[in-house]
Amino acid sequence: MPPESSAAAAAVSPTAVPARPSAQLALWLVLLAAAGTFALTMGVRQTMGLFLSSLNTSTGLGIGSISLAFAFGQLWWGLTQPFAGAVADRIGTGRVIFIGVLLVALGTIITPLMTSTAGLIFAIGVLAAGGAGMAGPSVLMAATTRLVPPARRGLASGIVNAGGSFGQFAMAPIAVALIASTGWANAMQWLGAIILLALPAVFVLKGNSNHLAAAAAAASAAKPLSAREAVAQALANPSYRLLNIGFFVCGFHVAFLATHLPGVVEACGLSPQIGAWSLAMIGLFNIVGSLGMGWAVSRWRMKSLLSLLYATRGLAVLVFLLAPKTPAVMLVFAAVMGVTFLSTVPPTVGLVAKFFGPANMAMLFGIVMLAHQVGGFLGAWLGGRVFEATGSYDWVWYIDILLAAGAALVNLPIREAHPPRAAAKAAA
Repeated sequence: MPPESSAAAAAVSPTAVPARPSAQLALWLVLLAAAGTFALTMGVRQTMGLFLSSLNTSTGLGIGSISLAFAFGQLWWGLTQPFAGAVADRIGTGRVIFIGVLLVALGTIITPLMTSTAGLIFAIGVLAAGGAGMAGPSVLMAATTRLVPPARRGLASGIVNAGGSFGQFAMAPIAVALIASTGWANAMQWLGAIILLALPAVFVLKGNSNHLAAAAAAASAAKPLSAREAVAQALANPSYRLLNIGFFVCGFHVAFLATHLPGVVEACGLSPQIGAWSLAMIGLFNIVGSLGMGWAVSRWRMKSLLSLLYATRGLAVLVFLLAPKTPAVMLVFAAVMGVTFLSTVPPTVGLVAKFFGPANMAMLFGIVMLAHQVGGFLGAWLGGRVFEATGSYDWVWYIDILLAAGAALVNLPIREAHPPRAAAKAAA
């Protein structure tokens, strides 16, 4: 591993708008590295639901037990992010991403060798999910926030988020093709090897936020906040707490779909290929949602955009429950879910940056991601338990509708000023 260098981070200053072609190239290289890493880690993680039935057949553990391993992975992915973010803020993003990518590859490759619930929890829930957390959105979004100009951070976060969406869109058909040609075990190990393509991003995203903390401290004539002080300041902010509650609901919804949508398709009597293409449709249309939301966050209040997204999810699920379960309906539903799937990330990242600045961004957004993944644990676990108990996923959908309505309402009291353009227009 090369040593981290804050000078490399300063090459693309967050306060200077790049004007030269070389600076523009550096900006796009940062976005490509972050979006590509997220595409690989998210793409592999979000296709694991395609292997749930094969794992159950191979191990005989039952859907509930295997869902527990996936659910633990959702929780552990969130738990690692505040700590990975704090380490990245201090010693450098590159080292954290390097270790994370290797852990995802190792966990994915050894998963087919596990024959017990504990083994699956270790491979899927600890190694793969923990590594994906270390090379996940809190670290990648913080690195992007640090390395791009403030005026472009909203669009940049949308591009990085769209990278994760593209990974899901691309990986689902690849996984199905590998399963058909090599068998499910070999297919999973091939996916683990593909993850290693993210390693070159280490050299682009290296650096830490120490120089940002020092600059902020110099401007305010105050010493930089320690990690504990930054967390205490954030948790004392009511708007930050409300943001966490809303993102908890996002995690419940996303994890349930990622883990159990192939099972929902099967329960509706549709072919497994529809399940794979439904996951791909989520990824494809999430690109649209992520890029659109990256554009929108500089024009409208981010709390209003979040409320709109959560309300749209709840309405879409209600319509899906009432509609006939045909392949066309399933794919349209997946497309609508895709538009809202991870488009919550750019406004959430933007609000954290607006509240506290970029100095402790990885750690503070990591805490929000932890709330997201606590919801993710419940979404993945309850999906399996409810299906085993009732033979249907309907009660999970009912819970999801209620949570979506609550999330839409809880974001409204967040205190956020109008964006500069909207404020200027109102003043005019």
